[in-house]
Amino acid sequence: MSSPIKGRGSTDRIAHRFERWQRLSDDWECDPQESQARSTPTQVTLQTARSAISRNDSPDIGFEQSINPYRGCEHGCSYCYARPYHSYLDGSPGLDFETRLVARANLPQVLQQELSRPTYRPSVLAIGTVTDAYQPIERQYRITRQILQIMLDTRHPCAVVTKGSAILDDLPLLSELASHRLLAVYVSLCTLQAELARVMEPRAASPLKRLDIMRRLSEAGIPVGVSVAPQIPFLNTDMEDCLEAAHQAGARRAFYSVLRLPHELSPLFRQWLQDHRPLAAQRIMARIADLRGGKDYDASWGQRKTGQGVWAQLLSQRFNRTCARLGMNQQPFECRSNAFTPPRLDGQAVLF
Repeated sequence: MSSPIKGRGSTDRIAHRFERWQRLSDDWECDPQESQARSTPTQVTLQTARSAISRNDSPDIGFEQSINPYRGCEHGCSYCYARPYHSYLDGSPGLDFETRLVARANLPQVLQQELSRPTYRPSVLAIGTVTDAYQPIERQYRITRQILQIMLDTRHPCAVVTKGSAILDDLPLLSELASHRLLAVYVSLCTLQAELARVMEPRAASPLKRLDIMRRLSEAGIPVGVSVAPQIPFLNTDMEDCLEAAHQAGARRAFYSVLRLPHELSPLFRQWLQDHRPLAAQRIMARIADLRGGKDYDASWGQRKTGQGVWAQLLSQRFNRTCARLGMNQQPFECRSNAFTPPRLDGQAVLF
C-alpha cells in the first residue's frame, strides 16, 4: 500500500501508455514518513493553442463541440476519465495530471478566429469536458471568463460542467448569458459524504459548497442541473440524496454515468482503493466488472456511460424514479443559437 499525499488524488507518477520503460520501486526505496511529507506543488505551463474547438460525432455524447481552457486538473479526482489524456502530453495520468497543468493562454483569440470563419455553424459549446474550466488556477488566468465573454458578445450558446467554486466569481457574466438564453450550468455532485469527497475529490469544492453554488446560480436566473456522476458501486451510494439536495438547491435537470476506467485510469483507481478503501476494494472492482461485461472498462457506445446487465438496470431505475418523483428532467434547457453574430477579427461582434 502506498502512502496517500494530502490534497492529491494520486500517490505517484505512474508511467503512461506511450512510455517504453517503466520504473518500479521496491519497499526499501521509500520511507512511509518521508512519503507522507512529500511536497507536490502545482506547476502551470503556458501553451500556445493552435486550435480551440474540438468536435465529436459520438451518439452517446450530448454535445457536438467543446473547448478546454486547461489541460490537467488540480481538483485531482481519483476517478477522472480525463486522466489518460495527459499521456498525449508525455505526462503521467497520475500525479502529473493534477500537479503539472497547462494553461492555453491564447485560446480566446484562437476561438474568435474559428467563430469568424464563414463556414462556422453554431451549436452549444461545452466548456470544460476533459478538465474543469473553474479549477483553482482559473482565478489567476481567467481564460474561462474570456471565453464566456466571447460567448456573450457573439450570442453563442454554451454549457458548463464544474465542481469549482471559482464559478461564482463570474456570476454577473453568467447571469447575463442566461438572460439571453445562451447558457446552462451543471454542477457535479456524486456524493454528500464530506469525508469521502475529501479523499476522492481532494481539491474540489465541498459537497455543501456545491449545493450553495447551485442555489446562488439558480437565484441569479441561471438554468442549473446536476451531474451525479460517476456512480461507483458500494462507494457513493447516496444518489437519491444527492438528487434531492440538488433539487432543493434549484437544479432542474440531472444526468449520471457509471465509473469509467479507460487506459491508465484502471490501475490508478485500483491503487486509490487500496490506499483509502482497502477492505472494500475487491468487492467494488468485482461489481464494476459486472457492469462492464467482466472487464474494468468497455468503450462500446451506448454502454460506456451506463454499463450493462442487472446492476446497470438498477442504477437506471433508481435515477429515473427519483427524477420523476422530484419533477426533474421534465423540460430541456433552451440554449438558442439563432442569435449568433460572428466576431470580427478585431475582437468586435458584427452587429449589422
